[in-house]
Amino acid sequence: MIRIGHGYDVHRFAENRELILGGVKIDYELGLLGHSDADVLLHSVSDALLGAAALGDIGTHFPDSDDRYKGIDSMILLNHVVELLDEKGYRVGNIDATVIAQQPKIGRFTRQMAENIAKVCGIDASAVNVKATTEEKLGFTGRLEGISAHAVCLIEAL
Repeated sequence: MIRIGHGYDVHRFAENRELILGGVKIDYELGLLGHSDADVLLHSVSDALLGAAALGDIGTHFPDSDDRYKGIDSMILLNHVVELLDEKGYRVGNIDATVIAQQPKIGRFTRQMAENIAKVCGIDASAVNVKATTEEKLGFTGRLEGISAHAVCLIEAL
């Protein structure tokens, strides 16, 4: 059986925070605000995977009211999601994700982001694609208020 999932996440910019996308620390004057490390890309990927398996969303599994997840590395959260899929008899087939950010420009980091995601998901890097785009200065990302990300995935029964 094959299942498809979609994930979306958004975080606003904040001072005195690191900017981490796809497990890559990016040198930028602002980071993203969140209970965890606010890795908007990994959050959208995690939500896509959870959705494909009908396992809810990351807010259900890692609530911001739980101090265990305060400042946590989202690679750890993604790893837990992959373990949940495995318990339910699924493996990741492929992932396609888009990061929407006016700034900073992240195109040179997308390959490393894809490799990081692939490693945690236990799949070949050729099965993960990460793209970056702007919204041509429109909307909250265009006004430099934050970053959003979409992800779609395919999971397969073991």
